[in-house]
Amino acid sequence: MKKNTTRRDALRTLAAGSFATAALGPISCIASTTSTEKNTPLKGNINHSVAQWTYGDMPLDELCVEAKKIGMTAIDLIAPKDWPILKKHGLHCSMCYIAGKVSLTEGWNDPRFHAQLIKDYTEAIPLVAQAGYTNLICFSGNRNGMDDKTGLENCVKGLKQIMPLAEKHKVVIVMELLNSKKDHKDYMCDHTPWGVELCKQLGSENFKLLYDIYHMQVDEGDVINSIQTSHQYIAHYHTAGVPGRNEINDTQELYYPAIMKAILATGFKGYVAQEFMPTGKTREEKLAALKEAVRICDV
Repeated sequence: MKKNTTRRDALRTLAAGSFATAALGPISCIASTTSTEKNTPLKGNINHSVAQWTYGDMPLDELCVEAKKIGMTAIDLIAPKDWPILKKHGLHCSMCYIAGKVSLTEGWNDPRFHAQLIKDYTEAIPLVAQAGYTNLICFSGNRNGMDDKTGLENCVKGLKQIMPLAEKHKVVIVMELLNSKKDHKDYMCDHTPWGVELCKQLGSENFKLLYDIYHMQVDEGDVINSIQTSHQYIAHYHTAGVPGRNEINDTQELYYPAIMKAILATGFKGYVAQEFMPTGKTREEKLAALKEAVRICDV
């Protein structure tokens, strides 16, 4: 994948199809922390996943095989058309994505999009539950001149209309924290306190945050303290190195073993998904980077 590829571009390519054709039977997550193939066992404290789009040049079938070899139990940001592939490999979808319908820039902070979003999520929530999954991603959208207070109020008004359905089906709607400094200019949910306040105002255990460690390091720093003070509002984590959004090795300023220990200390039972863009040119180099990232995070 070219280094300038964004998640938005990658998901447009990978996530074709719609929920209308995605009704599936229950899909169970495998419980073990080691693959069925011979490999060094993981410690079992962290549930490991990987975002498909970062390995988008590899067929999903192949990524599933390699992820299981490493000891992963899930793949992140999978559209409904590809859920059967995960089912075939006994892998969980740690974060569901509504293919082709949800925009990072046109989100819940703008009432103009509420009708369509409510329709999309009303269709999606029961199907996510039917498939045996829990997390369904959403986005605030860009500011476009709107102040943060108004955007927060608009998000509350819109999201409150789908939360009863999410609660009924035990699906967690998860808004991602993204940086607006570099990668997603003008994105509103770009600081942890804003996201936490949204969670508080919605007042539902079925609405939480996706804390992207890379993005929050870029926009606000103080990662471990944020995790310690806001963990009850966080359902999911993403990783990547800073600077560059590449491998999380010792060339980066973030020290992931300490971050993972902080996450573990909060009692977190969800998934940590690798979302770095591998710099290796060969398949072997890219997979080696993924294996090393899991090893670093397996505290």
